[in-house]
Amino acid sequence: MTSRERVLKTLNHEIPDRIPMDLGGNQTGIHKNAYLKLVKHLGIRDELKIMDAVQQLAVPCEKVLERFHIDTRYIRAGAPASWKGGIVQAERNGVKWHDLTDEFGIRWSMPDRSPNYMDITLHPLADAMLADIKDYPWPKGDDVTRFAGLRERALQLRKETPYAVVSGISGVVYEFCWYMRGLEQWFCDLMIEPEFCEAVIDQTLKFWLDWFRVFLDEVGDLVDVIMIGDDIAGQGGPLFNPEVYRRIVKPRHKKLVQYIRSRTNAKIWYHTCGACMGYIPDLLDNGVHILNPVQLSAKNMDPVELKNKFGSDIVFWGGGCDSQHILPTGTPAEVAANVRAYVTALKPRGGYVFNNIHNIQGEVSPESIVALYDTAYECAFY
Repeated sequence: MTSRERVLKTLNHEIPDRIPMDLGGNQTGIHKNAYLKLVKHLGIRDELKIMDAVQQLAVPCEKVLERFHIDTRYIRAGAPASWKGGIVQAERNGVKWHDLTDEFGIRWSMPDRSPNYMDITLHPLADAMLADIKDYPWPKGDDVTRFAGLRERALQLRKETPYAVVSGISGVVYEFCWYMRGLEQWFCDLMIEPEFCEAVIDQTLKFWLDWFRVFLDEVGDLVDVIMIGDDIAGQGGPLFNPEVYRRIVKPRHKKLVQYIRSRTNAKIWYHTCGACMGYIPDLLDNGVHILNPVQLSAKNMDPVELKNKFGSDIVFWGGGCDSQHILPTGTPAEVAANVRAYVTALKPRGGYVFNNIHNIQGEVSPESIVALYDTAYECAFY
């Protein structure tokens, strides 16, 4: 099979020749520190390119993707031509920072002394009132300049390569709300100011509906998988009351997913970390096809139970290795054993794409990354 045939068969819950392998997405990527060690270990020469500034993810080169039998290739829209953002140097309280202010006015910062990730240091709606939401300078999702060259890149992948075409992350309807407000205040708002929350989330939904209208005009006939996502669960369960999710967030999620599905045959990939088993019926009702990252170290996320309950209805994309306890600190042999156990649970009857559970973090050794992918490949064949 070609890589694309393999991925499509898997996404249709049919059994391919082997499990598809993935690396290189916003939630299925590799931190720059781990990547630099990996290419040195493999004897591959590559100039570091950052794909995601906030998470400091590297763009894996073609030689690395081929080495690990990766079946996916990614296309991403950019920022509009009018956005004058970029990383700037700043100093606050004697500390040097690398700051990035995004289109929504959220400032992301990385300390110069520890340039590993960016965290939010300015929530632009922290002090806003309901009346302020309408007049806020919301970005235009349908600015056509953000999609310049997108179709050409997608066509090149479809015509000149055998790989499945996957979008970068998009459709972040819920999380952008608390990014702008601040997480603690947003959780308070969900309980005592739901009208405020609905006003904000309606604006983010409008942005993404506008964004997808143009994106799907450009490449809706060329992409195989569209990645959207909002974290709605944590280590021990839902991040907030599921009834609040179903009343406020879910209708907006469903509207977005159903719009995308009305415009393309691409499968919808939804990302939420954490103990999300209880939300899978909601995701299916919304119209989602794929769950990522399948955080098996979270509460009540047993892979056998997940597969038995939902394996016929949703594709599991991720679930490769315990990325909290084993991949960063275990030996390559321990990594390999964990991969075998998880693949054995999730592989049967198809419907499984292999990747680590979320991004490969900076401290992971190259030997463990090799064990991760080589073991998965050894176990992948049906």
